[in-house]
Amino acid sequence: MTTATRTDESIRRDLIGALASCVAEKGYASTTIADIVALARVSKRTFYEHFGSKEECLLALYEHVTSRLMDIVRSSGNVRQRFPQQIADGTAAFLSALDSMPEFTRTLLVEMQGAGERAFRMRQETLRGFARTIVEMVEAGRAANPDLRRLSMARALAIVGGINELLLQAIDPYVGPSKMDRPFSALYDDVVVLISAILTYRG
Repeated sequence: MTTATRTDESIRRDLIGALASCVAEKGYASTTIADIVALARVSKRTFYEHFGSKEECLLALYEHVTSRLMDIVRSSGNVRQRFPQQIADGTAAFLSALDSMPEFTRTLLVEMQGAGERAFRMRQETLRGFARTIVEMVEAGRAANPDLRRLSMARALAIVGGINELLLQAIDPYVGPSKMDRPFSALYDDVVVLISAILTYRG
């Protein structure tokens, strides 16, 4: 195995991608470091130069994927749009992004929940981060949408949790990523209705 022509950044990216592929195929618990380095075409020594453990590689993978998704959500639409259009654009962008990365689905939605305390706490903080982003986007959009009320953190978390559960119901984590019955984008109407219902609730 040689890494002479590869940068540290590319090796780290390859290791993260290799873990994602292994997890998608057989789950995190069954994936070994030997599996990861074989797919990434590096040595175990190289792996440990980048990650202290399989868990650290998993956390890096999760951060990589969720950061990409967060950037996509933040850049969708603009604050001058009417909010129904912002919801539509943001939902479409988010679900399309998930459809474009099927190898990451199992890690993102399933494995982080049972991969230990560090993974659990990172997942919880990341979901709170998505909720805070929604709160900030609603606040920024209120100038163009005067009827829109401020969104509480609790209701933003309800949006994030509801979307997460819809995504979980759409997949079977024990089959390969190519065997999904339908793409995540098929959930578009349900996600739009969920977000709209919470934002317009007057109770």
